[in-house]
Amino acid sequence: MAKQRGRELDGVLLLDKPVGLSSNHALQRAKHAMDARKAGHTGTLDPFATGLLVCCMGRATKIAGSMLNADKGYLATLAFGQETDSGDLTGVVVSEAPADFSGVSEAALRDVLATFVGTQLQIPPMVSALKRDGKPLYEYARQGIVLEREPREITIRHIDLLSFSSTHAEIDVLCSKGTYIRTLAQDIGRILGCFAHLSALRRTMVGPFRLDDAVELAALQSMTEPESKLLAMNNLPAGLVPAPKNASPAGTLPVPTN
Repeated sequence: MAKQRGRELDGVLLLDKPVGLSSNHALQRAKHAMDARKAGHTGTLDPFATGLLVCCMGRATKIAGSMLNADKGYLATLAFGQETDSGDLTGVVVSEAPADFSGVSEAALRDVLATFVGTQLQIPPMVSALKRDGKPLYEYARQGIVLEREPREITIRHIDLLSFSSTHAEIDVLCSKGTYIRTLAQDIGRILGCFAHLSALRRTMVGPFRLDDAVELAALQSMTEPESKLLAMNNLPAGLVPAPKNASPAGTLPVPTN
């Protein structure tokens, strides 16, 4: 058996994922920069999205089980007037506002946002990594196949309107696990009657971890001692420290996905 390459590093890296990379590609670049032997992350970001990616090295990969139910925070930019099949700017336009559409009013938007606060059912998008018969839904979507999806219970803790114009708005969202912000954008646009999609998405929080404490990938790759950005095991937030090496395994190894 070939010997594993890399150093045995244990800790959590808070990475600011750049636009255009899958979460797995960003993770692998961070792992290579640190020359770490084992790495995983605790939650995928779409390639078009940026922001907080919680990367776990070595023994810290065992915190994934504790992170499964973590709330997440996002800054989302909504573009009004068009809906895409993916719910974001990378998709194909499938619905458009009437030709005389001149924008939405701030009052109408605030009224609609308020209706989404609380617990509700959300239908996951076809362009997602959720699996049916062992195959991700996005593979069916690429073939033009639309499958029925079971609604899932989610909770929107709050939605704050940060900036507004008649055609765009930036919102701050705090939500439970399993919430698709792309679907939220579509639903908001449909209720407003003008359609909408995400033109930008930035994750700002995952459980106890914050984007303000993250390092950009390019900066990490240029460091002579990138391992200095690891949050040590004994500095992890309460409840996340995994059992010692000689204890029974706890938690689940996070499997990178994209």
